[in-house]
This record gives sequence, C-alpha cells and structure tokens, in this order.
Amino acid sequence: MKRALSIGAVALALSGALAYPLLSADRSADASVASDDVIANLWSWPWNSIASECTNVLGPAGYGAVQVAPPEDSISVAGHPWWDIYQPAAYDLNSRMGTAAQFASMVSTCHAAGVKVYVDAVINHMTGANQTSTTAYGPASFTNNYSYPSAGYGYNDFHHNGGACPQSDNQIHDWNNQTEVWNCQLVGLSDLATETDYVRTKIAGYLNNLISVGVDGFRIDAAKHMAQADLAAIKGKLTNQNVYWTQEVMPGGTGNLSMAAYEGIGGVLEFNYATNLKSQFQGNIANLQTFGTSWGLRPTDKATAFVSNHDTERNGSTLSYKNGSTDTLATVFMLAWNYGTPNVMSSFTFSNTDASPPADGNGYVSAVSCGSGWECQHRQRSIRNMVGFHNATKANTTVGNWWSDGANAIAFSRGANGWTLINNGGGSVASRTFSTGLPAGVYCDVIHGDYTAGTSTCSGPTVTVNGSGQVIVGANAKDAVAIHVNARVTGGTPSPTPSTSSPNPAGVAFTVSGAPTGNPIYLVGSVAALGSWNTANAIPMTAAGSNWTKTVTLPASTAVEYKFIAKDGAGNVTWEPGSNHTYTVPANGTGTINTTWNGSSTMNPAVTFNATVTTVLGQNVYVIGSIPALGSWNTANAIALSSANYPVWSGTVTLPSNTAVEYKFIKKDGSGNVTWESGANRTLSTGTANQTVNATWK
Repeated sequence: MKRALSIGAVALALSGALAYPLLSADRSADASVASDDVIANLWSWPWNSIASECTNVLGPAGYGAVQVAPPEDSISVAGHPWWDIYQPAAYDLNSRMGTAAQFASMVSTCHAAGVKVYVDAVINHMTGANQTSTTAYGPASFTNNYSYPSAGYGYNDFHHNGGACPQSDNQIHDWNNQTEVWNCQLVGLSDLATETDYVRTKIAGYLNNLISVGVDGFRIDAAKHMAQADLAAIKGKLTNQNVYWTQEVMPGGTGNLSMAAYEGIGGVLEFNYATNLKSQFQGNIANLQTFGTSWGLRPTDKATAFVSNHDTERNGSTLSYKNGSTDTLATVFMLAWNYGTPNVMSSFTFSNTDASPPADGNGYVSAVSCGSGWECQHRQRSIRNMVGFHNATKANTTVGNWWSDGANAIAFSRGANGWTLINNGGGSVASRTFSTGLPAGVYCDVIHGDYTAGTSTCSGPTVTVNGSGQVIVGANAKDAVAIHVNARVTGGTPSPTPSTSSPNPAGVAFTVSGAPTGNPIYLVGSVAALGSWNTANAIPMTAAGSNWTKTVTLPASTAVEYKFIAKDGAGNVTWEPGSNHTYTVPANGTGTINTTWNGSSTMNPAVTFNATVTTVLGQNVYVIGSIPALGSWNTANAIALSSANYPVWSGTVTLPSNTAVEYKFIKKDGSGNVTWESGANRTLSTGTANQTVNATWK
C-alpha cells in the first residue's frame, strides 16, 4: 500500500531558480550549543545537497536545524514514488538520498555550520505486506512477508491477524479503537511488535547508530500507531536522552489516542495549527489575534508548528507551495508569531500525489537545483530573513501593538524586539502610522532586503522608527514589512516624533500625478533627507486617489534635485524617466510641489501572452502576476486565456508602463482547483511599447 495514505486517508478517517546572497554568519560551530530553533524541512533532499545548503544558506540565515528524510534502506518500487522511503527494508544508512558515508559527512558539515540534524524516523513498521518488489536501494534482503534478515526481524516480531490484531485482514477498521490503531497494519504496512524488548532494542539500536554519527533528534513517524509505553521504552534505551523528539500524532481520538497522551514522551506535530492557518489565510487573518492554545492547540513548548508537510501538501488539508504568495505569507506569520517550534517546508514540484522527487532512472535522488523540480521555499528572501526575525524575538513571547483592517491585513510587535505588517489582501495597505514598540532607529525591512551584520547595511528599503516607537509604512497586496532589533542600519537618523498638534508638520509637501500603477511610489533626491540618491533610503509616499503625496522636512534655502521611483515587492526599482526635477527650499522650510511623473502621457502598453500548455478536459489556463492588472497573485482574479489556437493559450492585457512584473501561468478545473506552473516566477519589463510573450508551461 502507498505510504501516502497513512496521512491522507487516515487524517480524514480520524476526524524558479532562486538567487540568494551569502549572508554574514555569526553562528556556533557546535550544533549542540546552537540556540536557534527554526527547522528547515529539506524533505527528500540528497545528503550532499543538504551539506552544501547547511554551509551556504541554513547556517548563515540562522536556521537551527535541518529535518531530513528517512535515511534507512527502503524498498524500491516501480516508478519510485516518494513514499517508498517510508517502507524500511533494513536499518543500514544506504538510501535513495545517498550512502552511509555521505550521510555522516552531511551531519558533520551541518554541525560545522551551526545546524543540528533531525531525522524522520520510521520505526512503527517495515515494508508493505502486499508489495511485490523485494529490491532495496541499498543491500537489504527482505521478502515483504515478515522476513527482514538484514534488519534482524522474523515472523514473531510482527503483529498478525488472529493474534494482537482482532481483524481478520490485519487492517485498521475502527480508527477510534486503541487495539486496532496500535496492533493492526497501517494501510498494509507490516506492523512491528514494539511491545517486545527485542524489537524495542533493535529500534533503539538504529536510533543510537544515528546518534553516534551526530544526529540531534527525531521526528517519529506514525507515532500514534505505537503505544506510549513502547515509545517511552525505546526512548529510554537511547544513549542521548536530550535529543529533540517530536511525534506524528494525527488529531482525533480520545484517551490514549489523543495528542495529549504522547506529550509525556516528547513533543507533537501540531496539525491543527496548519489546518487553521489554511482556513485563516484563505479567509480572514484578522481573527489570528488570539491564535494559540486558546484555539485548542497543544501547549507551545510541546508543539512543532508548520504551514505544510509532505503529506498535507498532497492531501490538500493545508496550504502548499501551489498557493504561491498566500503560502509564503502564512510562513512569514508562523516565523513572526509566538507559538511552537517552527518547521519550514521545502518542497519538490509534483503534479500527482505519488510523484518522485527529481531522480535518476534507478530512483536515486538527483542533486538539488532550485527551480528545476525543487521549490526551495526556505530560500525565499521573505522566509529566509524571517528566521532572523524569529531568533531576535523568540526570547520575548509577548505580542503587542495589534492592528488589523478587520479583514486580511494585520500588524503586531514582539515585545521591543520586532514588528511586522502582513497584507494578505488583494489591495494595498496605504501608508499610515503604526506603533511598533521598538527603539528609535533605522531598520532594514528584511522582507525586501538582506541585512549584513558586519557593515550594518541593508540591500533593500529601510524603515524609520521615531522616538515614540512609531513608523509610517504601507504594504502592497500579498506582501509584508518586517523589522527587528538585530537588523538596525548604521548611520540612519530616526524621523522626528509626529506632532500631536498638527497631522502635517511643516515641510515641503510633494504631490505627483500620473505615476504608473501597480507598485508604491517613493521620493529620492540629492540631499540626505531624500536618501542622497540611494534607492534603499528613498522616502515612501502615500497614495491619495490617483496621486501620491509626502511631506518631507528639507534644509531651508537649499537647492535640491529629486525624482520619483516605483518599487515592487521584491525591491526592484523603476526610475521616473527624463531629467531630474529641481526645487529651492524656501527660507522658512515650508513649500508645496505639485508635479507630474515624467512621461506620464505615454499610453500603457498591451502585452499579449501566448502560452503553450497541454490540458485535460475541463481545465483552462490563466496568467497571474504581481500587479493588480494580473490579479496580484490572487488566483480568483487571474486573467483567463483563450484556447482558440490550442495548445497555445492566448490573451492580451493592458499593463502599466515602465513597470517590472512577475507572473506565472496556472490551470483551473471546473471545481476551482488550481495547478501552478513550477519553477521561479517569470519576469518582464513593460516599457512603453506593446509586446508579445511566448512561453511554454514548465
């Protein structure tokens, strides 16, 4: 039987190639003393690729641990579905992901980068009793008929019908029956008799072998299908009693089948956290103000929090990479919020629930190349940099300064250490004053820029906190802003505290009309108060109807030059064309400027999209992107393409001129199910002339 069903069906029964910079590292070389706790779940990654990722990405970004796929030898099934690694054939460490030597080298390399290693441990069962293959990825010998000589197991080491399992077919029929859940086969998988000391000792030997090469903890697969006494006895045999230990205990059931019943042994995977996040991020995130144990979630010190994992992204119970920016924002929230140990999923692309990770003809997993079958969500700037936010705020559990628009935009602080604004809506949040609780200073917006600790600089936009702990910012649709005390920019000057007597303090009031639509507008110029032509320090303007406005305090009696720029969510800059604007500030420092974006009379271009896409009956193809004209990544507002020249799907959309755009193609069926094109987002720059895009589904 397919291991996929153990979470998919059982759960129901129970209730782009990405470019990234190398960040400056300040990490412990010994994983045993690393205090950071965010887990990167590099699921099904090969060992050599994980080693490289620990050195180049995870360690520098502040990830505390990496969760790796089951490393034991497993059955090799025709087609090499992902789930064959959840059917152990033996306990040697030769697998689809690499050899035992490569595994040990990976652990050592990750430790040198300050990253712990947690193993997905499959200890409830061996292979499926009804499998026909007797081939393993390593040297294991087995028969699928309760004979696993390489592992040291024979017939008497398993549960059988007529004995421990009361069902004649040896399968679980009643998911609320403790005896069946513990002693019958989980979707046909040969169930180990974990109540015997012999089996417990064998399992503990496998885990101790992993500990001996440096493994720091375990995710216990199918823990709900083992008695608490069995798990406690196995854990009691480990040479390190302080290992990380989290258990897969699906929600549902009472008494000994409840999640709470396993918390005396260790932590649990909080599936309800993930399903609730999906509900909120596809509905109204303003409800998240009290998110946590008051929602019925397990105690925060016992919970591993996640947005999705390998099972739930396939059965649809949670968000996944296929939800695009919604999935990203939910992960940003998880890393900003004060609940549990965050586990960040990094997926491989799949078009069906059994799909193999990228692999060679024999099923051995290929080296990872992000965007080529690997989604690499953990590398996305907005997720990667929020790990630093989490590390800066986790010692202070307080959530404060809550704000919401009553729908899909929220803001909150974490004590005096961090603040974030998350806009999950389809429209922008206009610039306004927020209370952050942070000390006055200039901070890197880590959603859109990378902070370098050695020079205290930011590669993207900055946010100024005034003496009252306030900021004036906004957020694009499906975007966020985040600042924290470990990403303060040197040399920045905090803005003055807003006057309580006047909402518009004295200064020069700028108003520009005719600016391109789709991205916020900034003001930059020749003096320090206007960023000294550094776009990272440009001044955000406030949307006022079709205009943009901003009042800025400038040095009196000074000649300045300035321009307006547009920035997208990734920090890409579009400069206003033509010559610089000029202005001489009056002696009293007060003035008014009403001007027009240079070249604003240019017609917005029409872009024709031609996409070669093969579909099945009932599916249609759409284009979706980063600006309102392309739906702002909201699949409900995606632009339908015509199939008149199938398999080429075509459509023409008027886009704002001189704008950097990201986009993708998606498929929708009659039920509204969405399939995203794989790989990195596509990009185009509109300019001022009409253009045609020819593309092939990837």
